[in-house]
Amino acid sequence: MSESAVLQAGMKPSAWIVDRFVVLTALAGLGVLGGLIWLETAPFMVALFAIGTVLGMALYHGAFGFTAGWRNLVLKKRGAGMRAQLMLFALSSLIMVPMLYSGQAGLVGAVAPVGTSLVVGSFMFGIGMQLGGGCGSGTLFTVGAGNIRMVVTLVFFIAGAVLGSIHLPWWLDQPGFDPVPLVNTFGVSGAIIVQLLALGLIARWVNRVERKAHGTIERNELLWKGQEHGVLRTLISGRWPFTWAILILAAGNALTLGIGGSPWSVTFAFNVWGAKALEAVGVNMSQFEFWQWDYPAMALKDSLLTNIPSVMNFGLLLGAMLAAGLANRFNEASRNRPQRRPLLAAVVGGLLLGYGARLGFGCNIGALFSGISSASLHAWIWFACAFAGSFVGIRLRPWFRLPE
Repeated sequence: MSESAVLQAGMKPSAWIVDRFVVLTALAGLGVLGGLIWLETAPFMVALFAIGTVLGMALYHGAFGFTAGWRNLVLKKRGAGMRAQLMLFALSSLIMVPMLYSGQAGLVGAVAPVGTSLVVGSFMFGIGMQLGGGCGSGTLFTVGAGNIRMVVTLVFFIAGAVLGSIHLPWWLDQPGFDPVPLVNTFGVSGAIIVQLLALGLIARWVNRVERKAHGTIERNELLWKGQEHGVLRTLISGRWPFTWAILILAAGNALTLGIGGSPWSVTFAFNVWGAKALEAVGVNMSQFEFWQWDYPAMALKDSLLTNIPSVMNFGLLLGAMLAAGLANRFNEASRNRPQRRPLLAAVVGGLLLGYGARLGFGCNIGALFSGISSASLHAWIWFACAFAGSFVGIRLRPWFRLPE
């Protein structure tokens, strides 16, 4: 019986308990870091920090994880998470493709080359998702919510990303071709229609898989109103219907493009964090070709508070922490003693995530979500290869004693 059914049977809703220490710590962090960003940069960067915070809350309250959604489809033949992702891509495509090609100066889409690097990187990333326990955004918001195992994943995610940055020039010399914006072939309207048709076909396949296994498909995940509590309490302490998270994530990515000039990305910041850490212990990162390219070299030289992905990631971490505190679920996933093999999976998964993200030009956010929102061919190839890698990762999970 579902919890909503229990409530309908006459039980009173549980009392709302807030973890005051976690909430106050998150608010203090947001206040201090927001002030430093204001002093270091400009108001637009504070706005991006705030957007990152809201995105972190949406990811946590919406339980919007790419990793679990793909795994549920493969193992349980349930497609709710997958349908939510497809709806997010469709909505963002409708909003952001016209924005990018409106002629407004200074807007750059998430487009990337198609080739060996993309295929290998996204496949590795897919394996890493299932072993590490999350994608780029998933790793961040679960770390923010106090998951200790995911801290291990994040540390090795960063290490893998730095190693990938050193090797990327070699991978780019392998067979491949230049970025392919679908708008160049189909025009703005045509590219949107082509993408919507592709997303519709995938949704039809997902529904068919679920209906074949269960006879029907779950639809309550897309309800507008939360079933557990009233709207206000659900908004603050979760769990959100997927529809709420979809709207917030789509709006957040569009605002990021409008304010920052490019779509939302997560994992480039990991490269910068790792490279700066190595420079702090005496490694000259500028000796490597990747860190001589204009944007990486600038990011390596400048403060993290001027780097858009880093600032948004800081907001995302603190937003997830705030959301977990409001829901009184901070550190909920780490209350059992970590076991050896799951920790090993976090190490291996983190390295694959980081290395794969660098070779594949981003994670589920930067390469997939923002890539489709930019109507770039590379995002679709990334999607297919990462899903194949995720399938392999799912088959490896039992050896690492990871739950389904």
